[in-house]
Amino acid sequence: MKNSVLFVLTLLATIQAKAYQLPENELITPKNLPFTATLIIDELHNPWGMAFLPDKTILVTEKSGKLIHWKSGSKTFITNLPKVYNRGQGGLMDIAVHPDYTTNGWIYFTYASTEGKAKGGHTALMRARIANNALIDKELLYKAAPNTTKGQHFGSRIAFDDQGHLYFTIGERGARDENPQSLQRDGGKVYRLNDDGSIPDDNPFVDNTTAKSAIYSYGHRNPQGLVKHPRTGKLWSHEHGPRGGDEINILKAGANYGWPLVTYGINYDRTAITPYTEKKGLEPPLHYWVPSIAPSGMAFVSTDTYAAYGGSLLVGSLAFQYLERLVIENRQVVRREKLLDGLGRVRNVKEGPDGYLYVGVEGKGIYKLIPKK
Repeated sequence: MKNSVLFVLTLLATIQAKAYQLPENELITPKNLPFTATLIIDELHNPWGMAFLPDKTILVTEKSGKLIHWKSGSKTFITNLPKVYNRGQGGLMDIAVHPDYTTNGWIYFTYASTEGKAKGGHTALMRARIANNALIDKELLYKAAPNTTKGQHFGSRIAFDDQGHLYFTIGERGARDENPQSLQRDGGKVYRLNDDGSIPDDNPFVDNTTAKSAIYSYGHRNPQGLVKHPRTGKLWSHEHGPRGGDEINILKAGANYGWPLVTYGINYDRTAITPYTEKKGLEPPLHYWVPSIAPSGMAFVSTDTYAAYGGSLLVGSLAFQYLERLVIENRQVVRREKLLDGLGRVRNVKEGPDGYLYVGVEGKGIYKLIPKK
């Protein structure tokens, strides 16, 4: 019996490894794009997150631990940030403004923090206000535990829903067999809080005395995309798979997204992780990538600013250095396009309140996609 299972796993790994090597023949590279990419914020190393303020200025996080306020073509560095654990994939990560920012002035950001007894760090969520180019009124809303010196899978994106709840993601921190399937452990989760950090009364595990009550969904690997659908209001996420198996998911309260029990990916040494790509009781992805594109950042195009792009989903590719446009009909991806091919490692993409798209590229900065007339 043991030999039979080993044979099946080996066969599966071989099939998946071959699939990983297949050309992306369904990915189209359009000859003409309806926009010009213009670099508006230069000399950024790793522009992890960006958020737009009501005065049309932009906040940008650098993974190294810098928070930049871009206004009138110049950069100002915000001071009094918390200590950032800049290791591997961790550092100062996403940033978002409160939906009622004009009234309360709150900004929210995720970062790798050393707070806690164990060595290393883990993802934290903080809110603060800005005054005189410095953070004030800092409040730590969530700190994952325990710390670890591993440098992978911190997550971490932030989004608000239409009811004002705050969602953020944390990767499984390289502990795939311990964290993502356990409701008692941080990591491999999407979390949901009220804007002040308290737990919503209708969170799915709020009555489970053995679960972390902030958890909204689990069984994730390393989610680095999170966005609210502009029409339905539902939260969509994407996450890094291993070798193959990056996923797009529509989030459901209390749902288990399967990592590592099911996956379309394989180990980096091309061995199998599991013989299953689906299982009863586990949420299947809306879309998956083989090979992995290493997705980061995600945005819906909610306007008709870019010709026929309205309704499209945009995802950055770190691995292949392009911006992917996905056309989705009836919950299926019917068209994929490669945009900004070779521009660089796309870390983030956002639709601004002005209806324009902004793209963060590692080693370069923030590009504004200006529609062609």
